[in-house]
Amino acid sequence: MNARLEAFCDAVFAFALTLLIIDIRIPQMQEIHDRAALWSALRGLGPAVFAFLLSFGVILVTWVNHHNTLKLVHKSSPAFLYSNGFLLLGVVCIPFTTSLLGAFVLTDAAAPAITLYNSLLAIQALGWLAITSAVLRRQLWTDAGAAAAIRERRNRAYGALGLYSMLALLGLWLPRTAAVITTTTWVFWLALSLGTPRSAGAAAR
Repeated sequence: MNARLEAFCDAVFAFALTLLIIDIRIPQMQEIHDRAALWSALRGLGPAVFAFLLSFGVILVTWVNHHNTLKLVHKSSPAFLYSNGFLLLGVVCIPFTTSLLGAFVLTDAAAPAITLYNSLLAIQALGWLAITSAVLRRQLWTDAGAAAAIRERRNRAYGALGLYSMLALLGLWLPRTAAVITTTTWVFWLALSLGTPRSAGAAAR
């Protein structure tokens, strides 16, 4: 079961990652007349590149955590499968919010883009809450160590839900501050993911 589910989820993650690069396009040749113009046009891609790198990191960390979470589970349930689907819904929406962020992060219209971006991250946290709760409720874990790791993930999901909900609200008034904090949190999640030890023969995160 897990092999089939993981293959499907991996395909969705890969598709979302591929879509991220679409908005980074080379400058139009008819608008470039010399090297200075090309350098200027490339600098103009900065916000889009920032949004791409941030969202690439978001999806990458989410994929790694999802991959390692499935190693802690040896059974399934309808709630578990639908919870995975809800998480994937958040993943496939990331390219859209990334496009908004890249287009508007440095403009006076940044607030809606950053608020929507963090709102989607809060929804993604809800997906993790649903997955971990389904595993714990139906005792789908592989062993006691895996159960403890799942509980830790659920606690982190609660924290992420509160954090990104607050950042979504902050983005309405201080959008660029919210964008900086959001980026910092994902650097933290990446470091945490890299530093988490293995548990009971399976990756704990």
